[in-house]
Amino acid sequence: MNKLTSFLIDEQQSHRKGGLYHKTQVQLAYNSNRIEGSRLTEDQTRYIFETRLIGFKDQEAVPVDDIIETTNHFVAFDFLLDTIDEPLSETIIKEFHRILKTGTADALKPYFNVGDYKKMANEVGGKETCKPNEVANEMQKLGEWYLSQTNVSIYTLAEYHWRFECIHPFQDGNGRVGRLVLFRECLRNGIMPFVIDNEHKLFYYRGLYEFEQTTGFLVGTMQSAQDVYESWIKYFNEELLDGLKID
Repeated sequence: MNKLTSFLIDEQQSHRKGGLYHKTQVQLAYNSNRIEGSRLTEDQTRYIFETRLIGFKDQEAVPVDDIIETTNHFVAFDFLLDTIDEPLSETIIKEFHRILKTGTADALKPYFNVGDYKKMANEVGGKETCKPNEVANEMQKLGEWYLSQTNVSIYTLAEYHWRFECIHPFQDGNGRVGRLVLFRECLRNGIMPFVIDNEHKLFYYRGLYEFEQTTGFLVGTMQSAQDVYESWIKYFNEELLDGLKID
């Protein structure tokens, strides 16, 4: 286990406030949910993480699901760290989805299938995705392809992420699950992790949509986000950079 992963786990288990684990939790939950349309602000996200309370006084009201999915995201990130020694599997991916969607309005819909693959066809960005009856087979093939890679790099993860989003295995929540997987697999492979921020979501979407033609758009967006995370590490503990790969 690399120094960064150990450091994040130590901060998680000691419930340290104001450190790198704290910042990662807030930024990853805020940006990943914001990309998907959450109306919670960064300050509101931080307040929920720090206090486990809600109550924003004169600020704009936000949907209950935004709050639930934010608190769920904090739990999902802890699950990410708790299972970091395990190879990526469909079981882990499905558990990310179950955690993220538990208690939401979607969970009450009979067709939604929380914690399991979609039952109904869906599109993303106007593009068709994998049909429900093909998802299990495609996810199995994707997992086999990924686990066969002997030298995982940022390019490998970009391709995995693109293929995962093309399959779009869940009814909703695919982006958030996919970005948690990206962060997890960066840690597991000693690669500088990253948080795709909401300000760059159009570059991120372009990278996904045009990946087959130009892989550099998605990889470049991920590398730019790596630079930001590297600056966070330098601020909190520069020694954590030892052994991390920056492609």
